[in-house]
Amino acid sequence: MAKEGMADQSRRRVQSIEVGFRVLRVLRMAEGPLPLREIAARASMPPSKVHLYLVSFVREGMAYQDLKNGYYGLGSFAIQLGLAAIRQLDVVDLAADILTDLRDKTDCAIYLSLWGDRGPCIVAKADGALQGAFSVRLGYIIPLTTTATGLIFLAHLPASETEQALKVQAAYETANGRGGAITRAQLSDSIEQVHALGYAATVGRLHRNFAGISAPIFDYSHRLAAALTLLGPTDFMTDERRNHFADVLLEATKGLSDRLGAPGPASEVPDAPEPVRAKRGRKAKVS
Repeated sequence: MAKEGMADQSRRRVQSIEVGFRVLRVLRMAEGPLPLREIAARASMPPSKVHLYLVSFVREGMAYQDLKNGYYGLGSFAIQLGLAAIRQLDVVDLAADILTDLRDKTDCAIYLSLWGDRGPCIVAKADGALQGAFSVRLGYIIPLTTTATGLIFLAHLPASETEQALKVQAAYETANGRGGAITRAQLSDSIEQVHALGYAATVGRLHRNFAGISAPIFDYSHRLAAALTLLGPTDFMTDERRNHFADVLLEATKGLSDRLGAPGPASEVPDAPEPVRAKRGRKAKVS
């Protein structure tokens, strides 16, 4: 009986708090302060009821009222709360279980990459059952133009951040007789495809016998936080399997982006990059 009582208590809800969060969600999604009637309309609540919640939120710093026009927006405590949540999040820690889960689902190697001063760097990994003697090394700097991971960073970081790494890679390729491996036009096409599909896919570019799929993870400001990449043998990565793995990977990166506070579709975010959600039914063109 005691256990049943505890279970019932864990399911109990404070309805007034849940209703209040309908008001806060309207303020969060707004592009600026809103009048009371607009907030009420968006929350599907009577203005009189919304006003009661707003008075309490203003008193506690969750909202503020502009004295000039009476409009309401998120307050200083809401900002402090958001920043505190961000400080407590670490994409590497959040992705730890995701890496092993994806590895178990696909049998492929999975790795997480962050941007460093020389390019994408592998910071966490889960080795796959199908990778044979090939091993992904922690700390490895990933080439930008010849990998799915690199294409994710090129597609979602400002050119000012990636240009120096591109120059270093080009100089290395030239010194090792690999100049002209990929043209600017080809690179531009690949980046456009990343924006169209929401992920990058390459076959046999960096490692002849392996194919890679990579997808972006975004933070609260809709900036690229990391890339999550799946790597498997080319003979295993059939078109059907590759498209299925891309869906699985996109689901995982969306979940991580949500945990980091990323906004919804880019169309809802002012000055956001191009949409990155995959278009279902469209296959990736790989090279």
